[in-house]
Amino acid sequence: MRWCRSSRTGARLADLFLEWAVRHAQHSLGRYFDNAKVLFFSGLANPKLAMSMSEYTQNLLFADPLLQLGVPKLLTSIDALGLYGSGAHYVVDWAPPRVLPGALLLEPRALDKKLLGNCRDHSVLLAAMLRQRGCPARARCGFATYFLPDHYEDHWVTEYWNRGQNRWVLVDAQLDKFQAETLGIDFDPLDVPRDRLLVAGQAWQMCRSGAADPEKFGIFDMHGLDFVRGNLVRDLAALNKVELLPWDCWGIILDEQIDSPDGLSLLDRVASLTTGAELDLDAVRSTYADPRLRMDGKLLSYVDGGMAQIVVPVS
Repeated sequence: MRWCRSSRTGARLADLFLEWAVRHAQHSLGRYFDNAKVLFFSGLANPKLAMSMSEYTQNLLFADPLLQLGVPKLLTSIDALGLYGSGAHYVVDWAPPRVLPGALLLEPRALDKKLLGNCRDHSVLLAAMLRQRGCPARARCGFATYFLPDHYEDHWVTEYWNRGQNRWVLVDAQLDKFQAETLGIDFDPLDVPRDRLLVAGQAWQMCRSGAADPEKFGIFDMHGLDFVRGNLVRDLAALNKVELLPWDCWGIILDEQIDSPDGLSLLDRVASLTTGAELDLDAVRSTYADPRLRMDGKLLSYVDGGMAQIVVPVS
């Protein structure tokens, strides 16, 4: 096995010239990259170069987690890089080497100094922080009415137990000052009204009863009762502390038939159990054990515009 220098792109080199340079070296230097071990400081910044290199060797290493997150691990394949780039790489054994000082969490930062994340990321992170402080909290999957007019947008929030008020409260951790002002939010993001954020079970019941049009529920060009079904199952999983990605699919989510009597009956039960001020958590847990609802360690997830099978550690 030959070691090569770590691969980096020059600031002015176009992708085409990078690919050409790799192929030229490979052939003019006598199959130079065959089985070579190559380290990329950032595979996400050099995807075409990485793909070109993968034609000659599978011994590729990517330092993206180390440089971006401070996580002392390297990605070891093109597939792992794709999962990492899409947010679907499960790094359950990776621990950051340091913790931000508490004061930094309270200081406003410029937009370019913040980490990017979707609504699910904000919700799960806040739930984890509240649990660490001994406050009951959970991520909830549903639909928000405050992003687009006459539309129920796919969205996640955090729900926590307010001991002083003796009730569960919805919090939209994604809505910072900039977003709240831009969207014209007219409520406190730390106490989202229940008619502005519908948990997935409530949305399912509205669609099933005819109180709402299923085609108004979704995101981008994805909408309809099957989309609501997906969020309903993801919300059930989240209530069982299995907070998966918004585009992860398994079990009954993947059924092509949406109107089978058995499937509808099961989903109606899930909606009933996951909606309301007080949830029967024993029933929520026992219902999630149904193989049609439980994520058993294998799922399909959208990666680079296509569906890929993912293996997820389960307890």
